[in-house]
Formats: sequence, C-alpha cells, structure tokens
Amino acid sequence: MKYILILLVLMPCSALKATAKLRSHVTGIEHYGSDTDTVIRKQSATVGVSYGSDVQFFGRTGPITYPFVSADAIYNTKNGFFIYASSLKVLGYNPFFDEVDLGGGYLYNISKKIRGSASYTRFFFNKDAAQIIKSASSNDINWDNSYNWGFAKSGVILDYLFGKESDIFVTLNTSKYIESKFSIFDDKDYLSFSPGVSAILGTQNFVQRYAEDHRYRTDAANLFASDPDNQMMARSNSLFKMLNYSFKLPIAYNRPHYTFEFAYKYSIPINVEGILLNHHESFYNLTFYYVFY
Repeated sequence: MKYILILLVLMPCSALKATAKLRSHVTGIEHYGSDTDTVIRKQSATVGVSYGSDVQFFGRTGPITYPFVSADAIYNTKNGFFIYASSLKVLGYNPFFDEVDLGGGYLYNISKKIRGSASYTRFFFNKDAAQIIKSASSNDINWDNSYNWGFAKSGVILDYLFGKESDIFVTLNTSKYIESKFSIFDDKDYLSFSPGVSAILGTQNFVQRYAEDHRYRTDAANLFASDPDNQMMARSNSLFKMLNYSFKLPIAYNRPHYTFEFAYKYSIPINVEGILLNHHESFYNLTFYYVFY
C-alpha cells in the first residue's frame, strides 16, 4: 500500500513542460543525458562529457567516494532507433578507463502525452580498475515511459540487470521544466531549470556480490560485514523494497547546438543492507554536450 501511495504522490505532483527526452539511464549512473537529453525526430548525433562527485548505482554508493569523468555519444535515426557508447574513468586510479558501455534502442510516441524508449546496454569493466558498486551487473534491459500532464511530466522506468547477479529496479520520477524568458548574451541562448523528485524500488542482490568481490580488501574502513556469506543477508537483499529517495536541481545554459549544465542532487538511501553503510549524501555533476544535426 505504501508503494501505491508513493506512486500517487510522485506521478502528478511536480511538473515538466519540456520537449521529449532521450534518457541516457543506460549505465545506472546519473551523468550525461539524465536531465538534458533530447529526443530528436531527425537524424542527429550527440557527444558529451561529464564530471561527477561520486558514482551512484540505483541509490547506492560504495564505501569509498569515486569521483569520475565520463564521455558519451548517441546517434539517432529519423525513425526512432538509436545507438550509444559511454566510457567512465574513476579519478585517482591507474587504469585508463574503468568502464565502457555499448547499447541501442528505440524511441516511440504513443500519443502527444505518452512517450518512451526501450533499450539494451552491455557493460564492460576493466578487470584492473577499482571495482565500483555496479560491477556485479554486465547487462541492462531498460524500459522508460513518461506522461506529460501539461503542468507536469512524470516517468516510470523499469530496469532488469543481470550478470554475476540479477536485480530489478523501478524508478518513479516527476520534475518541472522551466525556461528563462530572457537571454544571457544574445537572442539564441537561455537558461533552464529542471527541479525534480524520484524514488527507486528494487532488489539489491548486487550488494552481496560486492561484499564477496571485496572481502579481502583492507584499504577501506567498514568495507564488509562480519559474515559476507550470511544467507539471511542474501535473502533480505533479494526482497523488492524501497531503496532511495532523491531531490535534484539541474541548471543549464543552452544554445542551439550545445548545453552546459550543473546539477545538484540530495540522496536519501532507504533499507540499506550489508556492507555499504550508505547515508544521506549530496552529489554534484557538471555536463557539456553538443548536438550535430
């Protein structure tokens, strides 16, 4: 019942009056495209770079802070199909890259108010890289749907991740898109704001795998539980629960072909299991992307 109440609160209460968006939720890490991605119904290519203060995976972070930089590229066809590639580098560690993602999917419009996408992503991790929390999953099937209320836009995103472990996630989000009525330097630029709230529900089998993969590491305090093989913990991780609430405020400077964005997010983890010891945390992201038509 409480999940139904959360859905009723999130779906209609905030807002979005933006153009349709191509959601780059393909890595579970909220960087390029998470609030500034655009569905373009003509052939286009988009490239972007991003800096983030810490890697987050469906509302969870590791016991070590991992600031990162990432590079992304998306190619859109006129009929709605798209392919993308993404690479991520955790700062402060030796490997040239920690992760590369490749994927593709399809954008569709059911009506003027209902839009969505379906996609598949394959994650490739550097075996010598610092293992970030998502390393237990190497595949993601994503189904993203949104509804424009006129005064608001809300979304429901379903993710099935599998690899060493399998997990299911449901992300509910609502946000408001606001454009400035004034220009900054000329009549071709403007500012935009996209305050939003989201909630993530799901399983967290990846936590048990993360504990197993790190049970011999000693370079971080509180890294693993006293008994990583505890079956009760494993059973608890397999339950579908509320995982996270978050509040986000992206602020972007926009021109016809490119955007600079700063985004602040406040994350509230719920039902934290096992080794992670997550707490309330603030995240910061800087993003630049350029669209070629």
